[in-house]
Parts: sequence; C-alpha cells; structure tokens
Amino acid sequence: MPRCVLIGLLAAFVLAIASGTAYAGSIESLVMPGKVIEGHAKIETECNKCHARFSKQKQDTLCRSCHEKVDADIRAKTGFHGRAPSVRRQPCKNCHTDHEGRDANVVILDKQTFDHRYTDYPLRGRHTQASCDSCHKPGKKYRDAPSACYSCHKDDDAHKGRLGKKCGQCHSEQAWGRFRFDHDKTRFPLRGKHRKVDCASCHPNEHYKRTPTACVACHQLDDKHRGRFGKKCESCHTATGWKAIKFDHARDTKFPLRGAHADIRCEDCHRGMLYEETLGTDCYSCHKFDDRHKGRFGRQCDTCHRETQWKMITFDHDRDTKYPLRGKHTKVACESCHKGNLYKDKLKTNCNACHAGDDVHKGQQGTRCEQCHNEDGWNAKVAFDHGLTKFPLIGLHAVTPCEECHVSSAFKDTSTKCNACHAKDDAHHKTLGTDCQTCHNPNGWRFWSFDHDTQTDFKLDGAHAELTCKDCHDTPVEGKIQMSTACIGCHANDDIHRGQFGQRCERCHVTTRFRDIKSQFTQ
Repeated sequence: MPRCVLIGLLAAFVLAIASGTAYAGSIESLVMPGKVIEGHAKIETECNKCHARFSKQKQDTLCRSCHEKVDADIRAKTGFHGRAPSVRRQPCKNCHTDHEGRDANVVILDKQTFDHRYTDYPLRGRHTQASCDSCHKPGKKYRDAPSACYSCHKDDDAHKGRLGKKCGQCHSEQAWGRFRFDHDKTRFPLRGKHRKVDCASCHPNEHYKRTPTACVACHQLDDKHRGRFGKKCESCHTATGWKAIKFDHARDTKFPLRGAHADIRCEDCHRGMLYEETLGTDCYSCHKFDDRHKGRFGRQCDTCHRETQWKMITFDHDRDTKYPLRGKHTKVACESCHKGNLYKDKLKTNCNACHAGDDVHKGQQGTRCEQCHNEDGWNAKVAFDHGLTKFPLIGLHAVTPCEECHVSSAFKDTSTKCNACHAKDDAHHKTLGTDCQTCHNPNGWRFWSFDHDTQTDFKLDGAHAELTCKDCHDTPVEGKIQMSTACIGCHANDDIHRGQFGQRCERCHVTTRFRDIKSQFTQ
C-alpha cells in the first residue's frame, strides 16, 4: 500500500476515535484479523460488543454479558463452566477464539477426554458406557441435554407412566433390575409374609396409586369366615400367617375357653355376624339344641356336665339316688325314665312302673319282672342288636316281638316305612299321606307333634280351627300331602257368585264364615 494512503487511513482512524463518529466502526472492521463465526455475524461490525478499547480485562465481561447462561453457571459454580477449575479461571478467548471464519468451530471439546464429572450430571453405573449421542442430540447444545431419567428412558418404562416420571426413586444407574425402593417408608410397611409377596400380587397391572391397605381388600377370597367376623382381620391375625392368631379368648373376653371349648372353631359358637350379635356365657345359650332332655332337666347344665365333653357326667346315679343303675340301665338315656320334669316328677323304683308297656305277657306273669329278667336286658341271651341295622328299635319298636315285623325269614326285605307295618293302624286311611313320621314318633301314635300353623303354608284360624283333618283331607295320598291353599280349592260349591267375582275369595271374605265381609266392603 502506498505510504500516503496508509497515512491517510491512520489519520482518519485517529480522527474518528477523537470525534466518536460512526466512522469508527467501519474503520475498525478494516483492521479485523478475519471473519467472525456464523453466530456472531450479526454483530460483526459492532466491535465494541466483544472488544473493550484499550482494555483486555473487560473482554470477558462483554462475553458473559451476552452469554448469560454461561455467566450464571460461573457465578453459581454450576455446569461445566462453573465446575471445571481450569475453565473457570481462564479468559474466554483461550478456548473460544473468533475471527477464524464463518464455519470455524470455536468450541474446543474432545469427546474422548472430556470429564463429565465437571457437569451437573456426573456419569455413574451404566451411564459410563453410553455414547455421547445417546443423550446429546445433533443440533442441540450440550447444556440442553435433559437430566431427568424419563426424558431418555420413556420407551424403557415398563410401568407405562403409571408410576410417574421420577424413576430415580426406585431404580439406580447400575441397572433397571436393581431396586432401592423402601416399602417401609410408605403407609404400608411390609412385615412377615408380605415381604416375600410379588409386587403384582397387590398391585395388579402395576397400579400403585390408591392401593388399599385394609387386609380384606386383598384377602377377601381367603376369608374362611365369609364376612361373618367383619373386615378387621388384624384384630385376630398377623402378617406372619393366617394360623398365627393373636386374639386371646381368655384375655380379651369374659369367657375363657377350657376343655372341649378350647378345640372348637370360632364359627361353632359365632354363627352370625361377630360384631352384631352378643352371645350369652351360660351353657344353655349355645347348647340349647344339644339338650337331649328338651329342657326337662333345667338349664343348669353344669350340674351334671363339664366343659371337657357332654358324655363326662359328674352326676352319679348310684351315689346321689336310691336307685343304683345296673346292667342295661347304665346305658339308658336319662329321659327314657325321666319323661317328665326332673325336679317335679318322682319315679317309682319297681320294674313295672317303667316297663308295664314292655310286658309281652300281658300281666299274666305278675308285675315282679325281676323274678325272670335281669338288668342285662329282656333277651340277654340273644346276641342280635337291632340298633346296628338301618332301623334301630326305639320307642315302642324296642319292645315289639320280632315276628310282628319279620313275618318271614327274609329279614333284610322288611320295609322300614311306617305304612308297611301300620297300614291297618292308619286311622286317616291315607288321607294324611303315608309319611307317618311327619306327625308321629315311635313312642306311640298318641305322641304326635304336628302343628298345622307352623309346618304348612296354611294357618288354621276362624272356622278352619274347628275342622277335623278329614274335613279337608278326604282323598288318599301316597307320600307327602300336596294340596292347594286357595279358598276355591275347597269352597267351589259354596260360591254363590258362580265365579263372577273370580277365585280369590279372601279379597272380600274372612275365615270365620262366608257371611262376614271385610270392613272396607261394608262401609
């Protein structure tokens, strides 16, 4: 360049600086060492954006004023620029040299030697084996790489987002299969057998939110009590197993279990809802239906019986009465002799007092049975025990001569139905069916207990109460009786309306008599 031109440019440069005019920018661009990078191209002619005149120390301040995120990292000592000591202490231009052209790379970064510990996300576990491109996508700044697990591992989420996006709460960088979730920090710490239960057993389809903690929520199908004992399983059971019962009947109730009571099941006594019913503690409240005496011996069961078992009787007939039991008498049920009230009816001690009905001799041999018989049995030499057959001899059958029922030697062919032997004794002539045992028992025909009001669907009231059985039951029937309960079934011939008012007579009439009409039809 000619000397005169150089002097002119220098003079113009000095004049521009002194005057502060816009010519300064254009003159400074003339002395640039080269083009800036593409990112700085817009401010290429504004040198003062990056350079402070006559002060190199202020240049870093200008860089950081534009690169605010880097400046924030350095101040907070976060990110690569704030954590790496060798970087934080150097001027920006040592690493980021500009004026090398539009396509120049001013970021000096060696992926092979870069130490990720000086970032906000140190690499640990399996992450140390991952390639840079796995997290740092092309065209994105390194600092913009996400640090949340879910942002990279969304497709690896076996829970399909149902457990949220904070994978680090359970998983570690070592491997997905290594869990560090502590269930004891939840509302339901795992104890006993719960520790060995697979997660899916309580969390089907990996639904973990709002999982119920009540025992019955998971164990309803395991409830052997079928809901009768309520839903508070933990009142009796523990997490170690269903058989580990912590409920102590002696400690937690007013009825300690002793003897046979200690071996029975809860539901043997608690047959209804546990929290709705209150059981009595006296024997009779539970054993009413076990009372073979039918209440005749009172309700103080413990007078004779003990908690060990019913058969262990403390009452000693030989000691406590004037009639010691010998032979077959020792095996006779109390009610066989004491058929009345134990505390009111006093029995005689002679044989005939009890066995007059057993006298096959019809009184011809007198009343002193002990002259011929003994307490071992009427037929003590006969080994056959009819009680071992399908038809035990009870009641009057026990004193019936063999030939009365067994008319031939084919004993097994003998029918066990009442009507087979007692067809001739049927005063009803089959009009009440042939199931005699429905009303009668083997103790005698006169001991019948049929109650028409409770054992049928047709209560006898009004004029019906005065009728005899044969007034309605006039047709022979085999087996059980099945009759219509509709009025018209019996009173078709009494219908003076000739069917005009239908067949439901009870809508107007009552059972006292046909003339009596219900009040709403007489007002």
